[in-house]
Amino acid sequence: MGAAEGSPPPAAVVVGGGISGLLAARELVRAGVRTTVLEASGEWGGCVGRHVVGGLTLDSGAESFATRSSAVADLAAELGLAAEIVAPNPGGAWVQLPEGPRELPRTGVLGIPANPWDPEVRRSLGTLGSLRASFDALLPGSLGTRGADTSVSALVRARMGRRVLERLVAPVVGGVHSADPAVLDVDMVAPGLRAGMRQHGSLAAAVAAQRGGARGKKAGSAVAGLRGGMHTLVSALLADLREGGVTLLNRTRADAVERTAGGWRVRSGDLNYDAGLLVVAVEGPAAVDLLSAALPELASRRPAPGPDVSLVTLVVDLPALGSAPRGTGVLVAPQSPGIAAKALTHATAKWGWLAEQTAPGTHVLRLSYGRAERPAAGRTSAAPPDTEPRTDADLFEAALQDASALLAVPVREGSVLAWDVVRWSGALPFASLGHRRRVAEVREICAADGTLAVVGGWLSGNGLAAIVADTPKVLRPLLP
Repeated sequence: MGAAEGSPPPAAVVVGGGISGLLAARELVRAGVRTTVLEASGEWGGCVGRHVVGGLTLDSGAESFATRSSAVADLAAELGLAAEIVAPNPGGAWVQLPEGPRELPRTGVLGIPANPWDPEVRRSLGTLGSLRASFDALLPGSLGTRGADTSVSALVRARMGRRVLERLVAPVVGGVHSADPAVLDVDMVAPGLRAGMRQHGSLAAAVAAQRGGARGKKAGSAVAGLRGGMHTLVSALLADLREGGVTLLNRTRADAVERTAGGWRVRSGDLNYDAGLLVVAVEGPAAVDLLSAALPELASRRPAPGPDVSLVTLVVDLPALGSAPRGTGVLVAPQSPGIAAKALTHATAKWGWLAEQTAPGTHVLRLSYGRAERPAAGRTSAAPPDTEPRTDADLFEAALQDASALLAVPVREGSVLAWDVVRWSGALPFASLGHRRRVAEVREICAADGTLAVVGGWLSGNGLAAIVADTPKVLRPLLP
């Protein structure tokens, strides 16, 4: 419903021009709300960004989206990108274990196998490991489902044992969430999994139910991308917002937020932005800090900051990589000696559109570094955070060594045509134990105001699919 005849249309300010802020602006303007978006940096899209390396425009953050729901595909279709949705090449992903590489099992959630006796699972776990994991089917379905808060580690260890945790789950969780499974809330990073256990009677059965549509597919194929890169989604979204009349102001930091008689005022330097509706779309700690003066009850719900993640992209001239020796990439078990990276993506092996853009023998590799602080007790990771490479030069050297070890092909400086380091400081949502409960409390406080919404991955859960599905739901109660 639009504004009453003769009255000015309602106005909103969105703080944050990442993907959640842009999606929020889209919902607002489609409902007839005059919308202004403030972004502190010079770029739009947040972790769905881009950079140019060796003449190639590549994703600097997210390079795919989960296909467990149609949310992202539906959005892409609405923005005219339906024909650009592509599946990764079927090479599958690998996992690097202390004793060497193994193919990652085809079906799983967070690395948890649907069938402990699958040949790929058994090769990673050994016969005794698969035997222990199969006890899951004999345990009561209630084991691991009763507690209000349960970590990924506690659930997997209780149901399937240590080897599943260390050899399959820790590499996947480290690669996706940059964290130790001992500190992650399973209900945030795998929503519905514990409910599935109660319904189907075991952890493996719950995983099989969630991955039903992925049977027979290679590991890592439960995702899709966009031809040209995920950053093309942001470009299309920005064009849509400009066409709708949204005011987009980058390099405009929100310094403070305060209530006014008419709603909200956002201060940025000497400028004020007034609106009846306010959407805060920045990472969790910054969102709580910004709103605590107006809503003091939020201060005690401030989440832990996300981990600092560094992505090293190498464009290399190495024809030997044409055979894709490790499929589309490798996740690294934290106990693997001599490797600092937590994951490697062989981008030209994963995405056909990118391989078409590169010269023969040229390959794009992306290595990820950085994990959240691990708890002293029960940690599944070996190397402490302070041993990880920090400077660009250190990261480049580490990337050469790690890529050589993970791909079994020497990657030397002379083979590198171009490289870049992208840092994401605290941008990856960190769903620590109890985070789901805190999210519910934050949302209840904000919803009670009636003119305020807080959105982003720290509330919806990590991943583009979760953000795209969640943001419209949060905005709906505010719309006229």
